[in-house]
Amino acid sequence: MTEHFVSGNAIRLLQNGDEYFPALERVMDDASHEIFLETYIFEHDRAGITIGKALQRAAGRGVAVHLMVDGFGSRTLPESFVMELEKAGVHVLFFGQRTSPWTLRRSRLRRLHRKLAVIDARTAFVGGINIIDDRNIPGIPIKGESIPPRFDYAVEIRGPLVSEIHHSVKSLWILRAWMHFQKPWQDNHTPRNDERPGNQLAAFLVRDNLRHRRNIELAYLRAIASARKEIIIANAYFFPGLGFRHALVDAASRGVRVVLLLQGRVEYLLLHYATRALYGNFLDSGIEIYEYHKSLMHAKVAVVDNQWTTVGSSNIDPFSLLLAREANVVIKDEAFASELRKSLLESIEQDSTRLHPDSWARQPLSTRMLTWLSYGLVRFLTGMAGYGRDHEFR
Repeated sequence: MTEHFVSGNAIRLLQNGDEYFPALERVMDDASHEIFLETYIFEHDRAGITIGKALQRAAGRGVAVHLMVDGFGSRTLPESFVMELEKAGVHVLFFGQRTSPWTLRRSRLRRLHRKLAVIDARTAFVGGINIIDDRNIPGIPIKGESIPPRFDYAVEIRGPLVSEIHHSVKSLWILRAWMHFQKPWQDNHTPRNDERPGNQLAAFLVRDNLRHRRNIELAYLRAIASARKEIIIANAYFFPGLGFRHALVDAASRGVRVVLLLQGRVEYLLLHYATRALYGNFLDSGIEIYEYHKSLMHAKVAVVDNQWTTVGSSNIDPFSLLLAREANVVIKDEAFASELRKSLLESIEQDSTRLHPDSWARQPLSTRMLTWLSYGLVRFLTGMAGYGRDHEFR
């Protein structure tokens, strides 16, 4: 299935929560009919309280407010805060159980990983930013602005594409509400939006376990296959399947500059070292690898030939590509691509370390053993979940 591009959109790039949360709060404070907000993590911290208050203010004005959070990602959200939201009139749904999903049963691994907001069917937000303070980083106490924020992106969208995003969030809400034996949704008769505020061409892509199992992955593969000059991928959790790896190596072999900006800090030990098992082949193929060290990296974006871009929630790993519900937007616009590319190159130059084939080959034996053991274990777990052979995660 190919992307369905629509024109007439105005799309604004937002970097980190410092830009995203004020924009989201502003639009929610202007809402007059309806708000849908989906997130994997909703944390009861500075950002979560701010957005929570905005949701409550909207509900107090009579706006139909729908909040869906993942049961695992938001498992620590205090029940008292949920009750406060519901008392104010916010409709809250948890996607899945509020327990650990780490079991080999597929149903427990299928999480809501999307980060979407749609306000009055006129403005949408798509990206990788959860409702959590940028400086609320595990293991590091918050110390004001002295801690570098997570490295992440989202986009604010106005125009015809919003109707597709609105349909997606509304459909998922209705489905999950029926499963929870709740009223499907509060319809405040949101007026139809026919605005065309810009000229940007964009498509909305989702990944689910029904009709859209590989939409995001295939969009990446088509863009990589068509690349002629440059591919820049920034991805926090990077463990692609064999076909994806071959596509990148093939691009490099035909003279395309391939740049990977990946997580440098250890967040999830197993996946961190499993990913590094792939580095040798990439480096030997001429692919440039940079590790981001300034803070935690959470971005899931790419720029191809300074024309094709994607921003969203999908990592390039088995969890995102095979199990979770994800959402990305693909944009074909040179000005937008140039802005994102510039931001990525600045982070590569200022906040990242390049890995070189010679130094990589001189790693200690203990590091190599840990790397390959992690790689083997991730492959095993992926296969046990039933996806390894079908999707070439090997």
